[in-house]
Amino acid sequence: MRKSKFTEEQIIGFLKQAEAGVAVAEICRKGGFSDATFYKWRAKFGGMEASDARRLRELEAENAKLKHLLAEAHLDMHALKSVLGVKKIAPQAKREAIGRLIAQHQLSERRACRLVGLSRDSYRHPPVASAQTEALKTRIVEIAHVRRRFGYRRVHDLLRAEFPGVNHKRVYRLYSAANLAVRKHKKARRPPAERTPLNIATKVNEVWSMDFVSDSLANGRRLKCLTVADDFSHEAVEIAVDYGISGQYVTRLLDQAALWRGYPSAVRTDNGPEFTSRAFMAWAQSHGIRHILIEPGRPMQNGYIESFNGRFRDECLNEHWFETLHQARTEIARWRQDYNEVRPHGSIGRIPPAQFAEQHRRHAGDAARHLVPANNEIQ
Repeated sequence: MRKSKFTEEQIIGFLKQAEAGVAVAEICRKGGFSDATFYKWRAKFGGMEASDARRLRELEAENAKLKHLLAEAHLDMHALKSVLGVKKIAPQAKREAIGRLIAQHQLSERRACRLVGLSRDSYRHPPVASAQTEALKTRIVEIAHVRRRFGYRRVHDLLRAEFPGVNHKRVYRLYSAANLAVRKHKKARRPPAERTPLNIATKVNEVWSMDFVSDSLANGRRLKCLTVADDFSHEAVEIAVDYGISGQYVTRLLDQAALWRGYPSAVRTDNGPEFTSRAFMAWAQSHGIRHILIEPGRPMQNGYIESFNGRFRDECLNEHWFETLHQARTEIARWRQDYNEVRPHGSIGRIPPAQFAEQHRRHAGDAARHLVPANNEIQ
């Protein structure tokens, strides 16, 4: 808004008249302004030409425009900081940020979309989930509630057969949106010690690892579970449940398992009384089985069975409240079958252990058949 009715050119004209010798009082009378105004003009425009006045006016207008743009930029920065973080956000989060900019900072929709970096069409028309996505989301929730210790990768492994071609990143997005993340166990920090590395098995039935897991019934009576696992295929060879298990009891269970699997080349155990009893030692010697005893106080030398027992506790024992021995045996047998035939294992290609063992047996059989003709030709 102009503060004077005279332009800069007119003001400079009045100043030129004074420089030419016209009295200041006469100039003020003819122009209709006071002496104070004249001297104020002379302090500001004295010595300037008309072109200089126009340039000054342009600079002042440009300066006002820059101040306005700077104020808007600061306002935009303040608004963005209040609704956005430092990381790049997904389109859905951008829509929420635009809504907050409009509601909290009274910005227009056009300006808010420009600041956040989302088109107005995308803001007004959010994507609608397809029927397949809804079915996938429902199935993920169902699996996560049944298998509470499964993360999104194992959930994805179980979904591959039902939803072929589904991407693990898509499963992770839906898994996270449903707030199904599993709380990680905090590992206890132990002082560093020298570790004895495990010898890696190269075929099925090469090494069986075994150990005991304790639990209790609802009435407080203790249960004892003998867990036996194959080091190579990670199959649960046997899980026996009873009130008490002696060394002779262990040998009978292993004989039953060997009826359809065959005897192992070696067994790995701790120094428990059941595994150092005469009955167990005699059984191993009679069948030509090498008995590997770990050092006392070094459970990680039997790491395969320790890892298996951890899953067994989390996914079976901690999820059930057993009232009778029969119920415990039934539920544990069901979990063992699911572990062997359905549950994917990360270290064997994210497939169930039974499937991995079958593939290995088939490949070993094919290799043996290919070797037979070659041996006959040599003879």
